[in-house]
Amino acid sequence: MTTPDSPPLVSPSPCPAPPPSLPSSPVPSSPAPSSSSLPAPPSLPPTGEVMVLALGRKKQRVLIALSILPNLFLAFLLSSDPLITLSSPHHCHLPGPLPSPEVLNASLPWEKGERPKDSGGLSQCKQYVNGSQSAVVDCKAGWDYNVTEGLRNNIVTEWDLVCGQYWLVPVEEVCFILGVLIGCLGLGYAADRLGRSKTLLTSLTLSVVFGVLVCVSPYPSIFIVMRFCLAAASAGVYLTLYITRLELCEPSLRLVVTMLAGLMTVAGELLLLAVALGCQSWRGLLGAGAAPLTLFLSYGIPGVFPESPRWLLLSERSGDLNSFTERRNSNRDMRDDESFTELDSEPAPSSRPHLSFPELFHSRNIWKNMCVLGFTSFISHGISHCYSSFRGDVRGTAPSFYWTYLLSVCAGGGAWLLLWATVDRCGRRGILLLSMTMTGLASLILLGLMEYLSETAITVFSVLGLFSSQATASLCILFTAEIMPTIIRGSGVGAVLALGCVGRLSSPLMDLRNHYGYFLHHVVYSSLALLAVLSILLLPESKRKPLPQTLADGEQYRRPPLGRRRRDNVPLLATPNPET
Repeated sequence: MTTPDSPPLVSPSPCPAPPPSLPSSPVPSSPAPSSSSLPAPPSLPPTGEVMVLALGRKKQRVLIALSILPNLFLAFLLSSDPLITLSSPHHCHLPGPLPSPEVLNASLPWEKGERPKDSGGLSQCKQYVNGSQSAVVDCKAGWDYNVTEGLRNNIVTEWDLVCGQYWLVPVEEVCFILGVLIGCLGLGYAADRLGRSKTLLTSLTLSVVFGVLVCVSPYPSIFIVMRFCLAAASAGVYLTLYITRLELCEPSLRLVVTMLAGLMTVAGELLLLAVALGCQSWRGLLGAGAAPLTLFLSYGIPGVFPESPRWLLLSERSGDLNSFTERRNSNRDMRDDESFTELDSEPAPSSRPHLSFPELFHSRNIWKNMCVLGFTSFISHGISHCYSSFRGDVRGTAPSFYWTYLLSVCAGGGAWLLLWATVDRCGRRGILLLSMTMTGLASLILLGLMEYLSETAITVFSVLGLFSSQATASLCILFTAEIMPTIIRGSGVGAVLALGCVGRLSSPLMDLRNHYGYFLHHVVYSSLALLAVLSILLLPESKRKPLPQTLADGEQYRRPPLGRRRRDNVPLLATPNPET
């Protein structure tokens, strides 16, 4: 029995009553508060990936295409050395019309071959005195050249850089490689401090100026100095475009865009050979590479090729960041193809990314990654020459220039296609380890079994080694650009490229010594390649990871411990079961 003041009894029901927050009967809803009365959500600072996406898909694709196109003509300046320094068969100039073989045999002494299994031939630097075979003297009236490959007129045939003057050819090659080395180090640092856009325009201007000066060089000494400066400027253009291109991409596009840029360079090297066959002059060939670069000076026009958004994010430009935040808050549904106009403005002269040198000095993980990748770049660039010249060193019968050139270029293109097909599936570190292992194994097989291998087997393993070494070199540069933070990305990639140039120095030095000691040279590089295989295991993995911005971000790229179990398959929204 209930009293009037007691609450009514509720009969048991299998369905629970609705919660108080969800009323069972409709009630009049209160008017929603105005947007002005709500507090503004906290605005987070834009990240590098957000700054890139703010460009818009359409403008991003245009900028990437503009960064790839110059590679077609940079190949004319960076890959023309084999054509302009090719030495053709020659002999002392003899008076009268074109001498017959009988006259040559009577006027020139016979010399033994300098390489193993080389039977020798008529002397290229000596002749008999007055046709009598009693005394031999050096060539007095110059040389006649039998040009069958490459340019009909290059620096060797124009200035007679043969015999006693041949040493100038390796010196030119060494100075050119040293120019690339200086350009990678100096202009890479400038790209970090002054900005990608300013460094690119400066390098382009210097490339055009020194390209013209090279074409009008009257003497070998002036040509070598101008080539050194041209190499430094061209290396700056290549490096700045490389890191700018990578900073314009999200993680899913980085490999594809880098592969397209590599294939554009391969196309430029093939076009270089076609132009060489057409113009037959080294001055016209280098002019054909320097002249189109003047068109890319238009990148300095405001709005055509803006500064890298990731570098702007580090330059502490509060005006740009505030305008970005206001635009993001005022227009949440911004169209995807709308351009981010705040990035088109030039950075203030006084705004530069702040780099703490003590912090950089104590960034041991960054130094470790840079040393491992630099050592790998040194080996991969240096050992490529061993595969190109192995057949001539061992058998004494070097292949033709066209075969060697096309094989090297096609191996580079095939290496890029292999990287595109495998790197995003198997990871950077795994493919780098595989390609370096193939490089070392090809060297060991060639060195250990060269007495038992046929000509076909030597060619196959030489091509395999050349292919794998070029894949290693290309992937090494991409790997470095992905794990180096934006604040030192230009310096880091430049240092790794410079170490690759140190490895390339072995090629002209071996040519200067006429390939004496080639076996020991190849053995040293093969041993170091096996050591590089072990050091690659210390690298982290950068597949599908955002580019690091600061030194602290770069320090987080560490190799996971071997004993720790990875939990990559845990669902993102997994929650613990409350009943357990």
